[in-house]
Amino acid sequence: MTVPITGPTSTRTGRRIAIGALPLIAALVAAALPTGQPTATEVLPQPAHLAGDAASPTVLAARRYAAFWNSGDEAFARNALASGFTDRTLPPGRPQGADGPLQASRAFRAAVPDLTAGIEDMVAAGDRVAVHLRFRGHFTGRFGEVQGSGQAVDFQAFDLYRVADGRIAENWHLEDNLSLLQQLGIVKQ
Repeated sequence: MTVPITGPTSTRTGRRIAIGALPLIAALVAAALPTGQPTATEVLPQPAHLAGDAASPTVLAARRYAAFWNSGDEAFARNALASGFTDRTLPPGRPQGADGPLQASRAFRAAVPDLTAGIEDMVAAGDRVAVHLRFRGHFTGRFGEVQGSGQAVDFQAFDLYRVADGRIAENWHLEDNLSLLQQLGIVKQ
């Protein structure tokens, strides 16, 4: 039985797909992503230094999570984090699970809209990945009660992930918050 498609369509691939169905299709594809290979549309950051198997699902999960921090694209986080993801160093006020980093990214990107995150170092062994991230951008938005004036932001974070079934199940992280707060002008240098 063929169901006619009504409304706006795309014929780019020679097949008619209802435009309204695209978010559903994207969600289904994301849920079925293979854990061992990046998809053709994923642009993942490359570590400047990597110790471990670059093709392993463990490294791929860490690179997907770094892509989330680099771009703010929540699809990367949802593809990198396990359904029962646990933040073992949860800051006060942040919800547990995948919603925590999503909320943190939204809030920080409101303060630093041009935020980027590069992978300086990555070490993978077994089900663990240690990642040294470097965040850069300009504080042009608001952070709490403080309005940015375009000052540069450049700080580091260190994460340790436990990966299960190609997704990050647990995360322990430490950010250089003192440097960040000094750069934002919240703490005197």
